[in-house]
Amino acid sequence: MSERPDSTGPDPDDAFDEFEELVEEETRRDPDLAVIEAGSRTLRAQGGPPQADVPARPADPEVDKALREVEAELATRWGETKLEPSVDRIAALMDVLGEPQRSYPSIHITGTNGKTSTARMIEALLGAFDLRTGRYTSPHVQSVTERISLDGAPVSAERFVETYQDVKPYVEMVDAAQEYRLSFFEVLTGMAYAAFADAPVDVAVVEVGMGGTWDATNVIDAGVAVVTPIDLDHTDRLGGSPGEIAGEKAGVIKPQATVVMAQQPVDAAQVLLKKAVELDATVAREGLEFGVLDRQVAVGGQLMTLRGLGGEYTEVFLPLHGAHQAHNAAVALAAVEAFFGVGAQRAEPLDIDTVRRAFASVASPGRMEVVRRSPTVVLDAAHNPAGARAAAAAIGEAFQFSNLVGVVGASGDKNVRELLEAFEPVFAEVVVTQNSSHRAMDADALAAIAVEVFGEERVQVEPRLPDALEAAITLAEEEGEFAGGGVLVTGSVITVGEARLLLGKG
Repeated sequence: MSERPDSTGPDPDDAFDEFEELVEEETRRDPDLAVIEAGSRTLRAQGGPPQADVPARPADPEVDKALREVEAELATRWGETKLEPSVDRIAALMDVLGEPQRSYPSIHITGTNGKTSTARMIEALLGAFDLRTGRYTSPHVQSVTERISLDGAPVSAERFVETYQDVKPYVEMVDAAQEYRLSFFEVLTGMAYAAFADAPVDVAVVEVGMGGTWDATNVIDAGVAVVTPIDLDHTDRLGGSPGEIAGEKAGVIKPQATVVMAQQPVDAAQVLLKKAVELDATVAREGLEFGVLDRQVAVGGQLMTLRGLGGEYTEVFLPLHGAHQAHNAAVALAAVEAFFGVGAQRAEPLDIDTVRRAFASVASPGRMEVVRRSPTVVLDAAHNPAGARAAAAAIGEAFQFSNLVGVVGASGDKNVRELLEAFEPVFAEVVVTQNSSHRAMDADALAAIAVEVFGEERVQVEPRLPDALEAAITLAEEEGEFAGGGVLVTGSVITVGEARLLLGKG
């Protein structure tokens, strides 16, 4: 690993020139490897607590009432799909709160898919090494309190309400001074950063809401920036190609940070590596500095051998299904190694028993989650084509259903056709429905696309989600009790969350 240049070192413009020369040279040899071989410095060494389930509504009527009042107030603000791309408002809120986000180190996570699962894995690893963690993720599956976690568990409803009341006067001050009021997501971000400082936490694990550069979370200066796989999603706001989207997501990379990159499309990798060069950041790339060496399907999950920045970690059990989760695990491990200085200040790997214990404790609600047996009902929050392809591969590998019925309720702003096409090979039949969100795609409109993808005889329409679940379970049972029927509920985090409640979880 090359040394970091000091203040008398090369000019950043020279670094860019060198980068371009390397890309040009490598492109002549092999275009697909050009960006991979032309990266900035790379990081490679020589040589938790159990996750809580999704919280239910508070049992205490007074606490539940207080939480509902906070939820109602937050609902009067811009939702997460209405944006004015700027960090001015959140920066103003941080200023009047006394910059709470600067009182602890942080790991910042962006990407298209896998962010929440990766954040949960990072949190579990840090907690297993006796660090107090704060985790901020979105969206929530069932309760808004899920978004802010301390010590591996969502904050209580009481604490969530108290935090809101603490920041509310400052929020109102900023509202009065800005052209637009703080949004729902901006207020929650401010609450999270304040709660982490109040705890206090040893480290914050923060997932972006959308993009990176102008995302409300991007008022932290994270020493470790994580980029999970980039694919097409939110193209109306982030760009129409992985490279354009990477330009927005690269905004989480800060000067002299460490960037942990999952495997990326070549154009996205090029953008990210250019940004790393510009900011004198160190890069660790999946497939080169770290990665998945081996994975085998196991009861309840998978058994992995991971190559980290400090060496190999063998016989690591992860109770999550799918190759994508193994890759998320490799990224999470590298991020935590980088946080502890493995590959930079120290060469030895992390304690293997602690790593194994942490990964074995990981849960990710709504991600290939089994919520019922006979027939088996699985929930997965895949909501874009890349997520759907990963879910389709995972359910085929882990469950091997002979008769799999899909329940799909999607948002109207998603690429629904390609999402359905990803599931077509694995669904015997599909029941299309809609969730209660105002963003939900009309069930009949979704059915029209589903008929084109699956054929009319394989599509059933049930606008109400309870009816859709009942219909799918009936269809899955038609082959008999021991015939291997199953149901996959997917298409939206909201659909999954509502199904989870209907099926008795939370």
